[in-house]
Amino acid sequence: MALSQFRRSATAHPRAVEFLRDMSSVDKQLDELKAEVEEQIPNDITVSDVKYEGPELVLYTPDPKRFASDGDLIRTLASRFRKRITVRPDPTALTQTDAAAEKIRSIIPAEANVTDLDFHHDTGEVVIEAAKPGMVIGRHGSTLREITKEVGWTPEVVRTPPIESSTVSNVRNFLKQEREDRRDILERVGRQIHREQLSREEWVRISTLGCCREVGRASFVLSTADTRILIDCGDKPGAEGEVPYLQVPEALGSGANSIDAVVLTHAHLDHSALVPLLFKYGYDGPIYCTEPTRDLMGLLQLDYLDVAVKEGRTPPYESEMVRETIKHTIPIEYGDVTDIAPDIKLTFHNAGHILGSAVSHFHIGDGMYNVAFSGDIHYDDTRLFNGAVNDFPRVETLVMESTYGGRNDYQTDQEDSEQNLIEIINETYEKGGKIVIPAFAVGRSQEIMLVLEEAMRSGKIPSMPVHLDGMIWEATAIHTTYPEYLRDDLRDRIFHEDKNPFLADEFNHIDAGEEERQEVADGDQCIILSTSGMVTGGPIMSWLRHIGPDPDSRLVFVGYQAQGTLGRRIQNGWDEIPINDRNGNGGRNNTLSLKMDVATVDGFSGHADRQGLMNFVRTMNPRPEKVLCVHGDERSVQDLSSALYHKFNMRTFAPKNLETFRFK
Repeated sequence: MALSQFRRSATAHPRAVEFLRDMSSVDKQLDELKAEVEEQIPNDITVSDVKYEGPELVLYTPDPKRFASDGDLIRTLASRFRKRITVRPDPTALTQTDAAAEKIRSIIPAEANVTDLDFHHDTGEVVIEAAKPGMVIGRHGSTLREITKEVGWTPEVVRTPPIESSTVSNVRNFLKQEREDRRDILERVGRQIHREQLSREEWVRISTLGCCREVGRASFVLSTADTRILIDCGDKPGAEGEVPYLQVPEALGSGANSIDAVVLTHAHLDHSALVPLLFKYGYDGPIYCTEPTRDLMGLLQLDYLDVAVKEGRTPPYESEMVRETIKHTIPIEYGDVTDIAPDIKLTFHNAGHILGSAVSHFHIGDGMYNVAFSGDIHYDDTRLFNGAVNDFPRVETLVMESTYGGRNDYQTDQEDSEQNLIEIINETYEKGGKIVIPAFAVGRSQEIMLVLEEAMRSGKIPSMPVHLDGMIWEATAIHTTYPEYLRDDLRDRIFHEDKNPFLADEFNHIDAGEEERQEVADGDQCIILSTSGMVTGGPIMSWLRHIGPDPDSRLVFVGYQAQGTLGRRIQNGWDEIPINDRNGNGGRNNTLSLKMDVATVDGFSGHADRQGLMNFVRTMNPRPEKVLCVHGDERSVQDLSSALYHKFNMRTFAPKNLETFRFK
């Protein structure tokens, strides 16, 4: 059955009747929890209501100040019930907003630079936006507790982006507007998470819906007798129409709401592009990812739709579905163990790939089985991120990316790569040419920006304009909003030293479109970072038109070029480039003669190379019993699978799409 044959339907999964019946057991469970909470807290504290909201247990109380006075009380309750607990005040306990705002500002140190206070009477929360959230939080949350003790409101802290971000602003404003709907969603999700298990059977299955013996359209279903989790739902770069096999019974073939939850490892489109399609076909459940993944996902998906329209293709979904995706997203921080189903707990760990990317660890049943999905990983530290985490209490099966898993896929050392790039820039500068670098907006662009900023600051290359085109500036702004997800020393520079490298004077955001590009092309030597990273469309095509005929200039690839993309063809020697000219030739397809030099600098990929992948498995303790090698071409996955088997004597597989593996 083709995916296009699906239509949004109210038809529920066959388990729905049992789910509804089981909801009464959740009410009973909440009553019992309320009684047990009341037994554990001092007699002078009242709990008026207890609810599940997503994975959290929310306690409503007319005595928020008493809760705040005892810093250990919530931690003790969370430990006893093994749940994340939030305390919300009843409206009667709240200080008037004007007086509360004045008191809050007097409590928070001025150096925190509070830029906004937003009071929400429906939940008793006050959202505090500040340039330095750590100073608002205080040591072990002491300032937050002080705020609640004084005014009753429950503080929530967000960072003021050092670089203004329309994405962050739009997401925050949208979620503010949708607070009522979102609370309904969270309450419904919370009740489903905490329902009773429906089956006494114990088994685990993984079904492959994409990215097996290929790069792109990542998607898997993790199934138990009670639960189905969809991990990732991406497109395939350079291959229009090749989508994950969502129509199979394990996925949407049994109805969109047969999926209990979606887990997103990171925001790159080959993992996230088609998540909104699920809502088009009736899905109404949660999306779990990190907070920066949520924001980057929205940015990339909206651009994905925009590019489709500009290229004359029919977008697979409407922008409204992107908003639905964001509204249903439940952010999780690294290291937080989170219930996402009656029989599954999820923990995210840093994957070192892009901002917010996560190795996703699933603890299934009461210690029955553990599965980790690597997503895309980078094992070693980079300028931008700490290396991927592989320290888990248990992992029986690892589903592991293999992009550079081939036996000869060894990347250049990072220091050598940077030196290579610096030499190319200096050579091109001396010839009077320009350097054009196609780059992914998220991840590689910021890595290259850090290299260029340090090289100019230290005199290794001449100071010159670095023009950022496409979404690169906006993606960089999102990076500066979440410095806690960056490498430790980079985070400290942004946090404590007020030396944000992304604010260097050399960086210029191209925001005037074709006119500004023409001025840059006609001007002095410069460096241009532009999307798309695989030359599959976007502003890089304009730069090829402007600068491609200049033999003194150079096109430098710093990231992976997938099979079938124009970037791979140029890498392989193509010098006659098809260009869709929408600037005066009626949209006709023309051919551009590419005369600029072409170079590839290895070592800047966000993916681990062969040695990094082997080291990721080698240093796991204990090592997994089984490894599924995915997200790589046929040679790469088979080479890595064979190497892991021979080196570590473990069962390994190089699955094809539409295979199912049963464990237990």
